[in-house]
Amino acid sequence: MRTVSPMATLVSFHAHPDDECIGCGGVLRKAHDEGHRTVLVVATRGEHGEVPDGFLDEGEELWQRRVAETHASAEILGVARVEFLGYVDSGMMGTPTNDAPGSFWTASVEDAAQKLAAVLREERADVLTCYDDNGGYGHPDHIQVHRVGVRAAELAGTPRVYQNTINRDHILRGMAAFAERSGAAEAPGPDIRDRPDFGKPESMITAAVDVSAYVDHKRRAMRAHASQISEQSFFLAMPDDAFRYAFGTEWFIRDGQGPGITETDLLAGL
Repeated sequence: MRTVSPMATLVSFHAHPDDECIGCGGVLRKAHDEGHRTVLVVATRGEHGEVPDGFLDEGEELWQRRVAETHASAEILGVARVEFLGYVDSGMMGTPTNDAPGSFWTASVEDAAQKLAAVLREERADVLTCYDDNGGYGHPDHIQVHRVGVRAAELAGTPRVYQNTINRDHILRGMAAFAERSGAAEAPGPDIRDRPDFGKPESMITAAVDVSAYVDHKRRAMRAHASQISEQSFFLAMPDDAFRYAFGTEWFIRDGQGPGITETDLLAGL
């Protein structure tokens, strides 16, 4: 039987286990279904996530569970290879864990970029996804993913770099529509109206990928991360139509594109 080579290779770089399915789960599964090779690289093993008492097995460390969950999510999303860079979760901004030895936040950008660039070269990556310059919402590890990802692409000569971001205006429109339709004072999920650091305005976004055909894969991948995304979380508790609105499009910024949204497929032409 003749083996068909993938058309292109997409490497998706993330901070913690579960980040991959929330922001890029759709583009990963879409690329896989279209015959491309997809690779997931995660900077940390999510050591500082939170779980309820008794959730872990006796003697089990949280990072072990989160690594296993990442592999389960990756299988759902059609990812061919999973790599961890080996840094320690830095926790939320302003916490003591930011400055702990081995934390991703304190890592040398150049050293971490060299590690990621080695994967990019080995895979001959055509496309890299990382995060925007504020990491979506100001998490230190997400900001570091931006810095490391951009530098690694320079080192490896990766031709396309897409910064995964949150469309702030899209969320605000959804919140307003929900409130009008239901008469509720608040929409499900985080209230971003008083958080100017949350997401980017739509005018800054240059790529919008319709992944509505893959929202079931995204939700299944989220469920694979049961240590962090419970059935009671707003991710999984929201109605299907609200989930499709929130997660059915994935948003990116690519330097040199725009103004406005000019791309709808990260792998077009490859």
